[in-house]
Amino acid sequence: MAERKALLILHGKQALNDEVRIAVMAQRDAGWELAVRLTWEAGDAARLVDEALAAGYPTIIAGGGDGTLRDVAEAMALAKGDASLVLLPLGTANDFARAAGVPLPPSEALALLDQEPQPVDVGEVDGQLFLNMATGGFGSKITANTSEDLKKLLGGAAYLLTGLTRFPEVHSAFGRFSGPDFSWEGDFLALGIGNGRQAGGGHVLCPQALANDGLLDICIVPAPQDMVGTLGTLLSGGILGLESVSVHARLPWVEVEAAEGLDINLDGEPLEGTKLRFAARPGALRVHLPADSPLLHASAGEVADQTGAPERTGA
Repeated sequence: MAERKALLILHGKQALNDEVRIAVMAQRDAGWELAVRLTWEAGDAARLVDEALAAGYPTIIAGGGDGTLRDVAEAMALAKGDASLVLLPLGTANDFARAAGVPLPPSEALALLDQEPQPVDVGEVDGQLFLNMATGGFGSKITANTSEDLKKLLGGAAYLLTGLTRFPEVHSAFGRFSGPDFSWEGDFLALGIGNGRQAGGGHVLCPQALANDGLLDICIVPAPQDMVGTLGTLLSGGILGLESVSVHARLPWVEVEAAEGLDINLDGEPLEGTKLRFAARPGALRVHLPADSPLLHASAGEVADQTGAPERTGA
């Protein structure tokens, strides 16, 4: 039987969260040796992961939003150890957790400690890793410019409100995309490169993404003639509408070139560049996800067909 010992890395803003405290105590009563450490500033999550691994913790819990999850997942994947990860979603968006079917109540999320961990992929770009999604263009600007106060007040709807108020700033960028048996170039409005399915508070960009297929799902939204209508589709999260105006592919890697520069958001972490290479790291992390997680349930055909052939829609 696996050692019932775990370290919770908890975002400092959640230190007084009574639901978390009750959930931790319940797991301790159930026989788990569960220690808690708080983050205070940038770099704390990675440092605490290193300390947990050095101390021999077989399981680490990331308690916070998508940014905390990214920091912990990146540090664990870079360490290339055997420790497994549990998600305790406490942010506004919780995009990866929602797509993966992880329960949001802390007591239910921590119950996944007893679920067998599964190997999942991580994405890599310019030496940085991400678990959920890299976004570029208008959508990434919405995420970066939505205030914490607005997120506290409105939750995920804060991203929609920010997007509506920033319509006058919208402009497209010219980019070239290339990967195995795939190429596309043109003016695009938004970009999603997903290991998960959604970003920016529930906006689904990669509805077919799987976290254990060794591939990244690519979604390119070409610049449309009807700018306002397309933005409305993006911000409303309409999957069928998005597929009608976008280009999709599933690839082990993709290179993106944009002469004007590309602003990328990696699960809350900003990145800039004129030429970036995104790649999947298959099975780089073991994560405790629900047995029926949508991100793990690929059909035999989906797993077998990993040729990278693109699915083109609206090209």
